Amino acid sequence: MPNLCRDCLTMFETQGRCPACGRPRVLSHPELFDLSIAHMDCDAFFASVEKRDNPDLRDKPVIIGGGGGRGVVATACYIARIKGVRSAMPMFKALQLCPEAVVVAPRMSAYSEASKAIREMMDELTPKVEPLSLDEAFMDLSGTATLHGAPPAVMLARLVKRMREELGLTGSIGLSHNKFLAKIASDLDKPRGFSVIGLAETESFLADKPVKLIWGVGKVGQVSLEKAGIRTFADLRRWDHDDLQARFGSLGDRLWHLARGQDARSISQRQTVKSISKETTFSTDTMSLDVLDKHIWRLSEQVSDRAKAKAQAGRVVTLKLKRSNHTSLTRRQTLSGSTNMADQIYRTARSLLDKAVQEGPFRLIGVGISNLVSDEGAHVSSDLLDPDANKRANAERARDEIRKKFGKDAIIKGRSL
Repeated sequence: MPNLCRDCLTMFETQGRCPACGRPRVLSHPELFDLSIAHMDCDAFFASVEKRDNPDLRDKPVIIGGGGGRGVVATACYIARIKGVRSAMPMFKALQLCPEAVVVAPRMSAYSEASKAIREMMDELTPKVEPLSLDEAFMDLSGTATLHGAPPAVMLARLVKRMREELGLTGSIGLSHNKFLAKIASDLDKPRGFSVIGLAETESFLADKPVKLIWGVGKVGQVSLEKAGIRTFADLRRWDHDDLQARFGSLGDRLWHLARGQDARSISQRQTVKSISKETTFSTDTMSLDVLDKHIWRLSEQVSDRAKAKAQAGRVVTLKLKRSNHTSLTRRQTLSGSTNMADQIYRTARSLLDKAVQEGPFRLIGVGISNLVSDEGAHVSSDLLDPDANKRANAERARDEIRKKFGKDAIIKGRSL
């Protein structure tokens, strides 16, 4: 039986706790490393961002929404949900259920920034990302195992681990063989869940489940189905295809297929990737040039590797810095050409840092490239003041060839240590 430790990402065969770290958060499933369609849903996203940004709220019930007698609940943390608070509930009713709750007005700019950071992490896994909202998205990781050197399940566990460690946010994963089942799975074990629905178990898993699990079947649809004696997937499966179409029209065809766990919809990439970036959060704030310099090099290498893997290059280099109060600084420089070379990305980002370091200390640093184009013809900008640029570029290309042949750690710069 394939097993995966969600804490240290160790893959193993024996049952029980992880043999590497001894922890019990282990995923076990016969198809764990064969499935590639996923749905990621953040846990109480708005409330989680507020608790992250204001630690005083961490152990308190938090409701996001408008105040006053006519306000409504946008979302609530899990502490408030235990008391019965739900989205779209009138605020006065929510406060009757949970009078000790702290009501916080929505900060969409903060949620958008967090969403963008999560989306960038997902884009690193696959170009096939279909966002549904700020806090959830489908991903198709088919064919990515060779690129990442690990099955999709491992990369998804790494994604939510990074979200927790770098962004202070959590999410739940649903992994299956199609979108319909992946979305169902992501809601089975919230918060911080990771649920798998395999191909072999699909019909048995669905049999006793209520048809309200079907995405898009609201209360009116449920009433119509109940009038036809359909409450579970097993009830739905007993209907003939033509009879379902006669009773429910075009929806009948969809219901017939979903009753058997069949969903042919592909992941729809709604927008092209406009940038490639990497960032890291420090355990303690710093404005040390030496520390920041090493991180800029490491991040520049990672951005370069991703760009080269996608055969892309960028015309703009971006440096992102975040202070301890979560206010951000963003500095950009447009190049004379396009590049995906780590050396040029690093040198440009480092010059941007030199101009901004006095505004620290910083809790986060990020490096990225944007205005992406094909890497065909990408070059190091010719600079008469830097005659060694081409030599460094040639050395980097030689290093890349060595890594392709002998592995990523076959040759590294001392700056990376």
